[in-house]
Parts: sequence; structure tokens; C-alpha cells
Amino acid sequence: MKRRAKVLVVDDEAIVRESLCDWLSDIGHQVLTAENGPKALKIIQKEEPSIVIADLVMPGMDGIELLKRIREISPRTEVIVVTAYGSIPTAITAMREGAYDYIEKPFCPERAELLIEKLVEHQQLLEENITLQHRLEERYRFENIIAKSPRMQQVIEIIKVVAKSNATVLITGETGTGKELVAQAIHSQGHRRGKPFVAVSCAALPESLLESELFGHEKGSFTGAYAQKKGKFEVANRGTLFLDEIGEMSANIQVHLLRVLEEKEFTRVGGNEPIKVDVRVISATNRDVKQAVARGQFREDLYYRLNVVNIELPPLRERKEDIPLLAQHFLKKFALENNKEVTGFSPEATDFLLKYDWPGNVREMENAIERAVILAQNPIIEVTDLPQSELVSAGSTPAERNLKQVEKDHILNVLTETGGNYTEAARILGVSRMTLYNKAKAYKLNVKKIDNRQ
Repeated sequence: MKRRAKVLVVDDEAIVRESLCDWLSDIGHQVLTAENGPKALKIIQKEEPSIVIADLVMPGMDGIELLKRIREISPRTEVIVVTAYGSIPTAITAMREGAYDYIEKPFCPERAELLIEKLVEHQQLLEENITLQHRLEERYRFENIIAKSPRMQQVIEIIKVVAKSNATVLITGETGTGKELVAQAIHSQGHRRGKPFVAVSCAALPESLLESELFGHEKGSFTGAYAQKKGKFEVANRGTLFLDEIGEMSANIQVHLLRVLEEKEFTRVGGNEPIKVDVRVISATNRDVKQAVARGQFREDLYYRLNVVNIELPPLRERKEDIPLLAQHFLKKFALENNKEVTGFSPEATDFLLKYDWPGNVREMENAIERAVILAQNPIIEVTDLPQSELVSAGSTPAERNLKQVEKDHILNVLTETGGNYTEAARILGVSRMTLYNKAKAYKLNVKKIDNRQ
């Protein structure tokens, strides 16, 4: 059984509206009509049609302006523009603004029916993909950690076991792999979950300030110490203290930290009274602390105190199975934060996400997708929405850059052979017409010259 759609027909000519309404109703679609752009926008806000068929040439608000407004208020609504034969360049402009396709006047009902049927199937597939992604994310989500890959599943199993103990944990891995998320998961899964979780970056402060930050100070203990201050160990009492970048600690701080771990007590800067604490310490580093121990830069006894349990996080390039889930998670997060109807990624964008090495790991991906969501003009993220030039220049090998040149040349050749017919070229290339336009734009092909040949 074919799925039916709610379709809005926008045209200033009554005979066109009526004929399209009759024809679309006869084949089972629910049809609404509007004689101009402003009335169409009111209907869209109230009825949320899935498809709009709009004439490009109308008095007042033309089809291009209506298309732009629709993209703003209802990004999931797809637009098919209707154009006279002599206005093909205008229709192509509409495609670049996000129209799904165009129909020429006088149009063939069979072609229009086929186009709408294809569009309905496309929308249904998008909805199914979104639902599937949500189900997958829930299945592979653990305390804000998105993980489907075997290596990350092993990490989750370690978290579940170690969370039940009070053992110190050392989390290792490259920058941006999610070490603090793992620390938070250990805390929230253990018996300290109702108590404070306090995070400190050991690299963010100079030695003198870090000592005061960790252990607190007494009034007058140094210039600027106008009042007594509790340190992070006191604040985290009966909870968890997460020490990030512990490889950056000075020798003096290392001595103080070792004492806390061994004796469960410390003294504030400028103080004399020892303060007892019950704190679980979880630390993290992106450095090879074993090598630092061998070079005499890190205390061996402190290393073994911190490294009772080691959790090593793999870089994102070694957990490719997690990339689609992470990408959809971040897309949903930033679409909600920015109040945008962005729902998924094109196959080309997904392919790019999977092939890129992500030297900045999950954090880099999160930033890239946040930018893409903010800049996206359509519900589907395309490759051109991603910070592609920056990512490719940062991470591509010469072979990858050569591959892109081959793609660029191939697209130009196919467009030339088809006389600039984007529909035919897209069919040959096996991509959507919109994807072809986006690629032509990204590669700075002479689109205007090609369009004039149609």
C-alpha cells in the first residue's frame, strides 16, 4: 500500500490550484491550497504539510522567497517548484536554495506523480532511519557514553565492575577520547553517586595555585589569601575527585597527593592541622606516565597508587562502529539546543565521517557537528555543511587528496557529457540531484556555464 502525503499547492492561478487539487486527491493525497506566499506560510505553520508544490512566479512573494521562508519555519517540509520552460535557471536557483526538484509547465501528470511518490518514499526512509538511530543509541548508551564497538563495550564492562569498589583508577587515552565521561560514569554507578563529583585540570594552573586549589589555604598564608578557602579534596569529601592531566603535576604536588592517598589526610596551605578526608581519586592523562617515571619526571610510588586499575580509551579512528551513533547523538543534541529541524546525514556526509581519522577524537567530532547543525540550510547534513576543507587539510593523506581530484574530474566529465543535465548526471553518478549541486559548488565547478547549456 502506497503511503499518502499532506500536500500544499501554492499558485496564484485558480485553475492550476483546482486541477492539481483534483488530480492529487484522486490518487489519494490530502491536499491544501493557497493563492499566495503569505497564506501558504500560515497554512504551513498550522497544518505542517510534508510536501509543498509552489509556482516560482507569483505576485508579491515569489516562489524563491517562499522557499526560503519554508526552510526557516518547517525544515522537514519538502518543496517542489513549478516553472515555465523558459525559467529553468530560476528553477536551478531554487534547487540551490533547498528545493527537492522542479516540474516544468505544462507538466506531465505522470512525471509529477512519480516525483511525489519518490519524495514520499524518501521522507519515509528518513523517518525510519531516525527511529532506528534512536533505538540504536538507547541500546548502546551507558551513562552518556555512546558505544557499540567491542573495545568500548569492554570499557563499559570494566566501569561496571570497578564502580563497585573504592579503587583508584587511571584513565589513559588521547585528547578528546572522553576520559572525564568515563570518570563520571564510574562515580554515578558506585555507592558515592549521591555525593560530589569534582573535576580539576592539573595543567590549567601553575604549581602555587594548583596546590591551593587542591588542598585549600588559610587566611593570610600568601599575598591575596584574604580568607580561608576549602580545597577540592574537602569539597569532594565522601565523593569523587577527578584529576585530569596528572602527567603535568610538579614534583611538589606529587608529594602532597601521595600523602593524601596513603594517609587519607592533608594540610591546607599555611595551616598546621591535618584534615581527614574520604575521597575516591580518579585520574587521567594523555601522556605516557610510565615513560615519565623512567625519566624521573613522575614518582613511581605515586604512579602505582594512582594506577590500581587502568582503563585505556581507544581513539575514535579505532572505533569506527561508534561514529554513526555518536554523530546522530550530537546532531540531535545541537538541533535541540539551536531549535533547528536537522534530522540526519546524507550518505556522502556519513561516508566522510567514517573515513576521516579524527585526530581530535570525539571532541573534534562534536565541534564539527555543532558547526554543521548551526550552518545547515536543510534537514539533512551534507558534506558541504561539515568543516570539510579544514578537516581534510588537517587530516588527509596525499592519496586522499588525489582521490578528491579524481571525484571532481569525474563529476565535471559526466556533466559535460550530459550537456549540463543535472538530472541525467545525478542518475549516472548514483547520487541525488541536490548532492550533485552541493558537490559542484564545493569543487567550484563552472556551474553557470553548464546550466546555460540546458
